[in-house]
Amino acid sequence: MGSSTSTISVLLFLGLVHFAVSGHDYKQALSKSILFFEAQRSGHLPPNQRVSWRSHSGLNDGKSIGVDLVGGYYDAGDNVKFGLPMAFTVTTMCWSIIEYGGQLASNGELGNAIDAIKWGTDYFIKAHPEPNVLYGEVGDGKSDHYCWQRPEEMTTDRRAYKLDRNNPGSDLAGETAAAMAAASIVFRRSDPSYSAELLRHAHELFEFADKYRGKYDSSITVAQKYYGSVSGYNDELLWAAAWLYQATNDRYYLDYLGKNGDSMGGTGWSMREFGWDVKYAGVQTLVAKILMQGKAGEHTAVFERYQEKAEQFMCSMLGKSTKNIQKTPGGLIFRQRWNNMQFVTSASFLAAVYSDYLSSSKRNLRCSQGNISPSKLLDFSKSQVDYILGDNPRGTSYMVGYGHNYPRQVHHRGSSIVSFKVDQKFVTCRGGYATWYSRKASDPNVLTGALVGGPDAYDNFADNRDNYEQTEPTTYNNAPLLGVLARLISGPTDFDQRLPGVSPTPSPVIIKPAPIPKRKPTTPPAPASSPSPITISQKMTRSWINEGNVYYRYSTKLTNRSTKRLKNLKISITKLYGPIWGVTKTGNSYGFPSWMKYLPAGKSMEFVYIHSAAPANVLVSNYSLE
Repeated sequence: MGSSTSTISVLLFLGLVHFAVSGHDYKQALSKSILFFEAQRSGHLPPNQRVSWRSHSGLNDGKSIGVDLVGGYYDAGDNVKFGLPMAFTVTTMCWSIIEYGGQLASNGELGNAIDAIKWGTDYFIKAHPEPNVLYGEVGDGKSDHYCWQRPEEMTTDRRAYKLDRNNPGSDLAGETAAAMAAASIVFRRSDPSYSAELLRHAHELFEFADKYRGKYDSSITVAQKYYGSVSGYNDELLWAAAWLYQATNDRYYLDYLGKNGDSMGGTGWSMREFGWDVKYAGVQTLVAKILMQGKAGEHTAVFERYQEKAEQFMCSMLGKSTKNIQKTPGGLIFRQRWNNMQFVTSASFLAAVYSDYLSSSKRNLRCSQGNISPSKLLDFSKSQVDYILGDNPRGTSYMVGYGHNYPRQVHHRGSSIVSFKVDQKFVTCRGGYATWYSRKASDPNVLTGALVGGPDAYDNFADNRDNYEQTEPTTYNNAPLLGVLARLISGPTDFDQRLPGVSPTPSPVIIKPAPIPKRKPTTPPAPASSPSPITISQKMTRSWINEGNVYYRYSTKLTNRSTKRLKNLKISITKLYGPIWGVTKTGNSYGFPSWMKYLPAGKSMEFVYIHSAAPANVLVSNYSLE
């Protein structure tokens, strides 16, 4: 026993020495990890599709029930569109862009990452045709797993499964609300109209999730075996509220987090994982950010309890807590045998962003074993990513196509069967297993960028197609990795997340009229867009000089283009630095003036504001038509 242990120790030491001195091309890994999402696309593939061995698929999804459900993503190596992991994938991709969009842009990948998000959100818009209806799955795991076919010619059942008032799913609706809210932040500048549309869906989905409560797998029972909601729906409700607050600054969602943190487990659960099912660690990290920004207000005590749990999670990853996360002998965190890598990338992402939050607020991580420098969290993230990319006892890269020693027999239908573009000979349901699944050779199509399930608790790995626990990739393995890789490209220097980041609103100024100068705003006024049936337009009507400063008067016109009365209006206005007239402020939102109860069909209302800046950001965050 002693001799064997010594031999293993020496081998591990040699492996550790190897990866202590090695370096990785994070930019290349980032590009490949984003490319993987194009291999997972369902629907009509666009002309700029880069994964050339894929073709159109799932073109009749939803047709039998009269709903267009074409598009979206296949979650893993099968051909089912599972709503819960797909929504979590989009949320975490958005979070990666929100935190590290600058790094993605400087490395030429921001556009590709945004395209990957939009492929998901376009589908979610289709899947949410009514406020209280959400289609949560297309296809089912049982019939799909019985066959081994390319997605372009699958013959399996493509039934669509939905949630509604009588068949609720607060976890799935909540996660989809989070995805839409986070995506609205991503598109806010590049496509404000689309951003507003996403935000409207986010509001409706959150209300649906919160009002009609229940676990989605009790309504869509075919999902139980594959993506069962073990944690319930309280974490998703808090998660969605946190993202809606990030997207709107609406106090309603801040209060929701404050008033429900204790009862819904946000302040009580100390987690050892973060993933498509259990969101508490993510919620706790986001709420800690709000606290460090100085926005908690009356909820400070509750938010401090969220933060305490967030920091317990961080400390457990560093081995500095009373209960630490298990690691393999080679240093990889380990939660479970089946697709353990999902927890590695999500934990690494949380550690990276929290490291930056702490650095930006000039504080240390508080662990039971003492205060820890934020840089240790980033070091941890780097160690996990380096392990993934090949710095491990086996010298294996667990990202397909990165390095030289990566998995060649991936558990993935499209990758393992000859491309439909190369050979259109029909692959039968069971024939695919006989001809392609059992084939002991490298995949004919390289699934570039895919992050497979990874090694076991002892760093062992078998590159076999039937070893689905270790060789199957998933979209939610890759999604948080985007942010970690983007962050690591920047190196170990402190990264300013603009905390506390509370922009002071100047007191209203008394403005004396002056001759209109030739000087114009540095940013030309542009219409503020919002989804049909409501339009918003802005224009500068006057300018003044007061004590050397130029002030502008903006007129904003909101029009109800529907055939119904517009009621319950909520307007989100950001980057406003002066007085406003013609609307009533409630919390962080604005609504009709006190004398107006509704806006008739075809009519408009106007409000004005004055400040010394470009036009404020004006978006409709909520409304009803009656």
